[in-house]
Amino acid sequence: MNIISCNNISKSYQSGFLERDRSLALRKVSFHIKERELFGFVGPNGAGKSTILKILMGFIRPDTGTTHIHETLASNPESRHLLGYLPERPSLYPHLSPREHLLFGAKLHGMTKDDASNHINDVLKVVDLLDSADTPIKKFSKGMAQRAALAYALLPTPKILILDEPMSGLDPIGRQIVIDIILEAHSRGCTILFCSHILNDVERICDRIGIMNKGELITTTTPAAVLDQFPPEKQRGGKTPLESFFLHTIEEGCCEK
Repeated sequence: MNIISCNNISKSYQSGFLERDRSLALRKVSFHIKERELFGFVGPNGAGKSTILKILMGFIRPDTGTTHIHETLASNPESRHLLGYLPERPSLYPHLSPREHLLFGAKLHGMTKDDASNHINDVLKVVDLLDSADTPIKKFSKGMAQRAALAYALLPTPKILILDEPMSGLDPIGRQIVIDIILEAHSRGCTILFCSHILNDVERICDRIGIMNKGELITTTTPAAVLDQFPPEKQRGGKTPLESFFLHTIEEGCCEK
């Protein structure tokens, strides 16, 4: 069953004074994500990855094409029921603690005070922040703040997680902690869509991978298929199979639709 569907979506932005001066962000992008799938988008800066996620979240609308979540148009707020989202640059209140952020979120989700208290502790355990639950965000490291934002995304016990660059700017230990959180959510049956520049992490955890460039979805593949095409003897010096495949795809344009 497809949980997320995008069909021929295109998006452009006005880039000058005249309406005809427009910059293309997406060109006829189509893909489908199945229930419980872990799907990762990779691509150069400006490839259109974040634009897709913003369309799915209803922040912007495509010029053409349709997007559905649970067979509901993404422009309909009902499509985001039980969906968790992590933006590329989370905006947390620096003087509030993770617990205070989550209490606010719990009220928005209609939880009672008693239910919220127990559930918040469970979520904070998942992201390893229970001991820092009442510490202001301003005292957190980059990795701790990222985990606090992830806690907010996990609060409604989502069936879908949409994550924009969840490992961005983290050191190797911080990246591994976030990866473990993603894999734990996936093991509970969560469908996960995220984009990242860190190809090694995408290669390790994703069921399928979409490669984007200049607003187009060039190809979708799997880690196993990438390894078949780029075994050790064909990999570029020091590169992983996905890094070799990615560079080959972007530079040479040799890929299968």
